[in-house]
Amino acid sequence: MQKTIDLFYKFLELLLIFLLSGMAIMVFVNVVLRYAFNSGLTVSDEMSRYFFVWLTFIGAVVGFREYGHMGVETVVALFGRKGRIVCMIVSNLVIIGCSGIFFWGTWKQLPINASMSAPVTGLSMAWVYGIGFFTGAGCVIIALERLVRLVTGRVTEKELAAFAGEDMSLEHLSERG
Repeated sequence: MQKTIDLFYKFLELLLIFLLSGMAIMVFVNVVLRYAFNSGLTVSDEMSRYFFVWLTFIGAVVGFREYGHMGVETVVALFGRKGRIVCMIVSNLVIIGCSGIFFWGTWKQLPINASMSAPVTGLSMAWVYGIGFFTGAGCVIIALERLVRLVTGRVTEKELAAFAGEDMSLEHLSERG
């Protein structure tokens, strides 16, 4: 099962690479066309914007899985194992609540988005903003799985260290800015 999950996240990472590359290529080609040939592709502005939306929300799920989101690691690092577990439980409960509200908000907004279409491509805006379903559900599922492992005592020291920001190499710290 873990192998299937890892393959799914590898697919998401490849999708992120595709979206970022596609966005960069579309913008670059459009800039060249505008300045060199005094023309442009109207579809590239719209699609690069949609690629950015999807890139951001898919990346949020991947980042959450890898403990890459911003946290108060300096405070959590002060606690021992039990304190970190309590902080991690509270954190995951908050994430479940916020992600659930995000999913529900996407659901409530869907009829409005489905009734609108993009000006250039004609694409239903439900396809653009429907990514909220993936992000909301993805974060809830990850947080629920972590919560179950926390409550049943199956959380590893490596996960607690990642949650507290103690597992990072210098290269990883420099990447986080």
